[in-house]
Amino acid sequence: MKRLGVLTALALGLSAAGTQAAPASFPAHVYAPYFETWTADSLAATAQQSGANHFTLAFLETPSKTSCTLAWNGNRTDPVSNGRYLTDGDITSLRAMGGDVIPSFGGWSADQGGTEIADSCKDVKTIAAAYEDVIARYGVTRLDMDVEGRSLNRSDGIDRRNKALKLVQDWAAVQKRPFQVSYTLPTSASGLEATGVAILKNAIANRTRVDVVNIMAFDYYDRVTTQMGNAAINAANGAAAQLRGLGMDAQIGITLMPGLDDYPKKTENTTLADARQVFDYAKASGLNTLSIWAIQRDNGGCPGVTGSNSCSGIVQNAWDFTHVLQPFTG
Repeated sequence: MKRLGVLTALALGLSAAGTQAAPASFPAHVYAPYFETWTADSLAATAQQSGANHFTLAFLETPSKTSCTLAWNGNRTDPVSNGRYLTDGDITSLRAMGGDVIPSFGGWSADQGGTEIADSCKDVKTIAAAYEDVIARYGVTRLDMDVEGRSLNRSDGIDRRNKALKLVQDWAAVQKRPFQVSYTLPTSASGLEATGVAILKNAIANRTRVDVVNIMAFDYYDRVTTQMGNAAINAANGAAAQLRGLGMDAQIGITLMPGLDDYPKKTENTTLADARQVFDYAKASGLNTLSIWAIQRDNGGCPGVTGSNSCSGIVQNAWDFTHVLQPFTG
C-alpha cells in the first residue's frame, strides 16, 4: 500500500514504566481501515466523524537500510519511543469509544526502500524486541505485517520476520497477553500470488502462527479485472483454498481501495455496490477483518483521480464506504 507521493500501495493511562496494560482481544469480526499516520489527523476525531473506531496504523518502519529503530513512517524525528498517539491521549480517547489500533509494519515505501525492519535489521532477537516494545508501549493485541514490493522476494528478511514473530508469540504466552499476527499480502483476482504463499510456507517452517491473512484486493494490473467486488470475493475464496492446502487455520481479511486504485486505465474502480457485495460475503462467510486503503481516502474530493492518498477518485459522500463496512465490527 501507498505512502505519501508513492504509488503501490483503552481507557487506561500510562503506567510508571511507560507502557499500557494489554486490553481484551480484538472483536471476532472487525472493520479496521488503514490510517495514514504521516498526516496530522486525530484517531479519536476521525472515529467521531466517520463512525469507525478501529484503525490499522500505517506504517512503522526504520529510518535507514541498516537501522533496527522503529519510527512512524521511518521519520527520524518520530521514533516509537516518543509515544505518538499516547502522550496526547488520542489512543486513550479512542479506546474509551470502544475502539483500538493495529500497528502495521512495512508498506510499499518501506518494502521498496529496504526500511522494513526485518529487511534493515539483521538480528532476529532485536527485531523481536522492537515488536515487543510496540506491543507493551501501546497495549495492543495485534500486529500487522504489510509485505509487498521488494520485500516479497527478500528471503532473509522473510525468514527473520517469521523467526522474530515466533519469539514474540512465545513471549506473549509467558506474559499471558492476547496476541495476533496478521499478514497483509498482495493478491491476484483468483488468490494469493506465489510470493505470498512462500511467506506463509516460511511461517510454517518457523512454527510461526499466522492468525489472519489479509488480501489487498486492488491494483491487479492484469488488464482484465473490472468487477472489483467479484474479484475480491474470488480472491478471498482462492486464498482460503490455498490456506487449507498449506494446512493453515488462519482467518481471511479483505482490504479494498475505495474508488479508483493506482491502475492508470481507471478500469479498476471499487464502487459502493462492490463494498456492499464484499460486506455481505464477509458476514456470510465469517471473515475476520474488513479494511480499506485508507480512511483518509473515504471522500469524493477528487473525481477522476487515480491512486490518491486523500480521496477516492469517484463521486461519493464523505465516509460512504465506512458507513457500509463499519457494521461488520462485532
